[in-house]
Amino acid sequence: MNNLDIVIAEIEKQQQGKEQTAPWMVGEQLKDIARREPISAELLAKDLTVSGMGIADAEKKIKAWADKHKKGSCAVVPPNVAEDILREFYGLPKGEAPREEKSGILNLSDFF
Repeated sequence: MNNLDIVIAEIEKQQQGKEQTAPWMVGEQLKDIARREPISAELLAKDLTVSGMGIADAEKKIKAWADKHKKGSCAVVPPNVAEDILREFYGLPKGEAPREEKSGILNLSDFF
């Protein structure tokens, strides 16, 4: 089982019974990070099983940010802010820009 499989299995275990809640959404965002970044998947595979490092614990950090930045009765956490909070909480490196998928078509500009 590779790190990505371990991360997804652990997140899905922690998401059970919490479908469509804030911790569930944290798990979905962490899955996306792990799928894009093998280094982050490796770190998450270790961290997610440590007491106090689960998706519900990470969600509390995001909620704290939301509570601080509430406008009236509304609190919104932009996805990039949530990702920064998650990266800090889990000690993940700054995200890499998504890699462009190659279509199998030769692009001459790649050689210039």
